[in-house]
Amino acid sequence: MRPLDENEIRASFVNCSKGEAGRLSVPKPLDAVRWPDLDYLGWRDPGAPDRGYLVAELDDRLVGVTLRAPSGPRKSFLRSNLCSICVTSHAGSGVALLTARKAGPAGREGNTVGAYLCADLACSLYVRGLKRSGQAQRIEETLTLDEQLARTRANLDAFLAQVLV
Repeated sequence: MRPLDENEIRASFVNCSKGEAGRLSVPKPLDAVRWPDLDYLGWRDPGAPDRGYLVAELDDRLVGVTLRAPSGPRKSFLRSNLCSICVTSHAGSGVALLTARKAGPAGREGNTVGAYLCADLACSLYVRGLKRSGQAQRIEETLTLDEQLARTRANLDAFLAQVLV
């Protein structure tokens, strides 16, 4: 992913108002972000643990999406779950159902889409082996790293397309 500045990040959000985008927490410092290792910029709001944000390039434009996690404890901390974007297995609360309000009129009417994502939104790092999940080891796959990255990107693009519909 190419390096982004705060103004680009704030201007990219498609499912919230400009005022909301102006108030959201942007990760600091942006010059410390490992941009070449990212397929998208994702982060959770340290001041509001139920909120997350994701910014990605889709069809040569930046698309930012605000995400919400359900409040309250998860029912099962013993099971492992798979992220629907990067297909990384996580134990306990490492995967969260994150919902995004749809863009445009559908979102203003309250329509949302959801996906089970890495709770810390670090899919790019898990796929590249730069971060490890709570599982003892990543699921062994026959796909090459490039194929895994392409799958991750395709899954992300499909999720973003649902938000934009």
